[in-house]
Parts: sequence; structure tokens; C-alpha cells
Amino acid sequence: MNLVRYFLVCFVLLASSSFSENDICEDIGNAIRAGDSKQLASYFGNTIDLTIMNREDTYSKTQAELIVRDFFSKNPPKTFSILHKGSSKEETLYGIGSLTTTKGAVFRTSYFARQSGKKYLIQELRFETE
Repeated sequence: MNLVRYFLVCFVLLASSSFSENDICEDIGNAIRAGDSKQLASYFGNTIDLTIMNREDTYSKTQAELIVRDFFSKNPPKTFSILHKGSSKEETLYGIGSLTTTKGAVFRTSYFARQSGKKYLIQELRFETE
């Protein structure tokens, strides 16, 4: 009986971890889809490698949020779909998607997040023209 209970607990923990990762990917996708830089920045680490078209640098969380806000104001999202997402043994999540703006521009969008404590924080975010 104890062995069954052990496997049940392990299954529940693994399943809840998987749901947590999926929820985070969905939350990040929803923030991009809505053009919500503040919500997206809630997943930024203290610093973030940010690439927007040909502008690439490392920024503080506050600076990156302002740059992403400016990007969304100039390129309002129309649709965003995640094409690929996954995780690694090193507790890293990634997502690759396609952002179409109301102006018709299409951006390949990718992010990489690493677990910090109980939360995943985006370390790198890219919006690149297709």
C-alpha cells in the first residue's frame, strides 16, 4: 500500500509541475497576444537579453519593459500563436511563436526562461522580422 501511495504522490507532483510550465507558457503567450508589456515584464528576470529586430542588448527589467511597450505601441499585435514550446532537464522553458501585427508585419518571437525559486523568469526575448 505504501508503494502505491508513493507512486501516486510522484505522479501528482510531476503532473502539477507540467501544468505549471504549460500555464506559464500560456500566460507569456497571452501577454504577447494582448500586447501587454507590463504582464510580460512580470516574467522578466532582473536583467534580460532583449532583441527587437536589429536592436540587441541586455537591459534591466524596467528598461526592457519600456522597450517592449514601445515595440507593442508601434506594432500592435493582431494574432500570436506558439509554434513550438518545451523544456529541458536544466529547468529551462522555451517558446517560439509567430506574432502578426495589425499593420501586417510578422515577427518570429522566441523566449527562454529559467526557473528561479518556484517561478520561471524570462532571460531572453526576441522579436525578429520574418
